[in-house]
Amino acid sequence: MSGCLFCQIARGDRHAHTVFEKEGTVAFLDIFPCTPGHTLVIPRQHYPTLDEMPAEEAGRLFHVAAVVAGKVQAAMGAAGFNLGVNNGKAAGQEVFHVHIHIIPRYPNDGGGSMKSVARMSGEKDIEQIASKIRQTFSPS
Repeated sequence: MSGCLFCQIARGDRHAHTVFEKEGTVAFLDIFPCTPGHTLVIPRQHYPTLDEMPAEEAGRLFHVAAVVAGKVQAAMGAAGFNLGVNNGKAAGQEVFHVHIHIIPRYPNDGGGSMKSVARMSGEKDIEQIASKIRQTFSPS
């Protein structure tokens, strides 16, 4: 898509602080980082959301993200990292081109775990939820 910011970066039409390019992917620093070294990994091909991406390509994207995350952690001397995908507006997705956030984590950086994003009030409905999800995998 010509108007997509991340497509422009992938084509080289827009500047980014690129740290890695391979296998149809590009990794570059986030311009509004959560922590030093916050990196985004994108496919060169445009897919608005993860669920619109073919499984093989999603697998390749996550493989590259895992490799890049280890390199970012080592380079930045981080104690760990979070990988995250904001999929859809309700999840906070701002650029509708699939991207994986690599957020290096440091002791006392003020961040929380992935569970700090949102919380369920309890587990009373967990079996009903599991059943509902399992049904989507069953043939109709």
